[in-house]
Amino acid sequence: MVRVGFHFIASPMKHIIVGTAGHIDHGKTALVRALTGIDTDRLAEEKRRGITIDIGFANLRLADERNGEELYLGFVDVPGHERFVRNMLAGACGIDLVLMVIAADELVMPQTSEHFEICRLLGVRHGLVALTKADLVDAETLELSRMELEDFFAGSFLEGKPVIPASTKTGIGLDELRDALAQTARETPERNGSGHFRMPLDRVFVQQGFGTVVTGTPVSGTIQADSVLKIHPLDRRVRVRGIQGHNKSVHSIGAGQRTALNLAGIEASELRRGMVATSIGPFRATRKLDCVIELLATADTLKHGAPVHFHSGTAETVARVALLDRCGKLPPGEKALARLRLDNPVLTLHGDRFILRRFSPVITIGGGIVLDTEPRPERNAEAHCRRLTELQSGEPVRVLSVLLQHEPHGLEVSDTIRRSGWSEKKVGEAAAHLCKLGVAQRLGPSRLLSAEAYRAASEKAADFLKHFHRKEPLQPGASKEELRSRCFASAPANFLEALLASLEAAGVILIENEFIRLPRHTVMLDDEESNARATIIAKFETAGLSVPAVKDVLTSLPVDAGRARRILQALLRESILVKVSEDLLLHRDSIDRLKLLLRHE
Repeated sequence: MVRVGFHFIASPMKHIIVGTAGHIDHGKTALVRALTGIDTDRLAEEKRRGITIDIGFANLRLADERNGEELYLGFVDVPGHERFVRNMLAGACGIDLVLMVIAADELVMPQTSEHFEICRLLGVRHGLVALTKADLVDAETLELSRMELEDFFAGSFLEGKPVIPASTKTGIGLDELRDALAQTARETPERNGSGHFRMPLDRVFVQQGFGTVVTGTPVSGTIQADSVLKIHPLDRRVRVRGIQGHNKSVHSIGAGQRTALNLAGIEASELRRGMVATSIGPFRATRKLDCVIELLATADTLKHGAPVHFHSGTAETVARVALLDRCGKLPPGEKALARLRLDNPVLTLHGDRFILRRFSPVITIGGGIVLDTEPRPERNAEAHCRRLTELQSGEPVRVLSVLLQHEPHGLEVSDTIRRSGWSEKKVGEAAAHLCKLGVAQRLGPSRLLSAEAYRAASEKAADFLKHFHRKEPLQPGASKEELRSRCFASAPANFLEALLASLEAAGVILIENEFIRLPRHTVMLDDEESNARATIIAKFETAGLSVPAVKDVLTSLPVDAGRARRILQALLRESILVKVSEDLLLHRDSIDRLKLLLRHE
């Protein structure tokens, strides 16, 4: 038997977020109040009109006397009226299981279907059904209603889930519903508190004596008091002054728990619902993303270029749809790869789910999954669609392999984290696997290239040096800056150094001082060049401190001016000649004699 209360203090606690869903006036708020004792309607207008307008919150602590397991259920009560579905979507972000509330005297109504489809599109996989207002129908009608609902949910994530008749007026079924809710919560996986902290904001307000407070449901990670967070898309750093969870102050809190953060360093007027608080990292909001979208069977055909309302987390913005693998339109009930261009930047990551609503009239038409938040211009549409199809797998090794395919300079760990949302450990594990398979190559401590990109970069560097040596046989090698400007001008600053270190370790190149050369290259002089070299040395050696003009020496040589200048530069590099000023060169023996003379004086 499950009871409300706090019994086993030392036992571990599982946290699950329960979201209500259903048509207006089917009793969602009354049911949450009956289960938790908390009235989630906080606005004066809600109490006056008797309907839920914005999302509300409650909690329920359950203990199983048989095994001591404790459950902490955070309830998100959403509005059922069609005019407030946008608020419902903000509340649906982060729920782990849905409590579908359906009145026994009306059964499935428009927002019942809409809320159910939204939960399905958001990837909710656990839930149960409360058949409310059971006191208003007889037992036979109640049983028929239960059977009708079982047919309605057949083939969905709610197939075979409990359908519990209940009445908040008489109390019938509430204990059974509470037990079924507890059992469903036990079967629902708890969110992973590891990784990067990310919390979409659903409320912002000022608390007297504390200042700016934001609330939300973290979808990943854990945060501690005094931590520094970043607010997106503002790109502003803030400090966590205090944390509240379970209706009390706590030192840390993580994914799957209703959370309130007292923030320092920002005014409440600067924040709004839809922004996201994250741990400090490489994340950034985007105005463009590639995705797979699913159109509901009840929706109209979606045309290429159509404007839609895009809902991700608690954010909402207008977007335009560019269909990538369809001939200008997407029929109802089908899926397509698409690129969305957002009017306002939104922080979203690979694998995040979103909802699409028609621009006007505003009704839910579908949803989708984010595949790439930094899409590149693509000339080959067919190849690009194949790449996006691979990204749909969500499997880290495959996803990382695909991300590397179109990156000639590879990706830093931070780049991969930003585009995937994975932890550094997860990125490292996927990278190690790809390297072991021979399809990727590490470059420096934190960069990874596809094996193909590494080969291309290596060949480009070797080809450049080959041509350089042919053109400049008197030069010992090319400078790093020459190689960078000719071959890797668009590469990140640390790319070339890491590439050269790797190529030198592999014996492909040699680096001597500031020069880079191929291992087989040596400076070879023909007879004319050898004679010119000997002439230069002799003239400066015999001149002592009465040195000739450089110009006169070079014009007297049996080679052209270009080769003469390069021979002179080689003698300077070898320190046979020493440059005192722009037009004053001394032989090194003359320098030694001058030093000796100065010491004796």
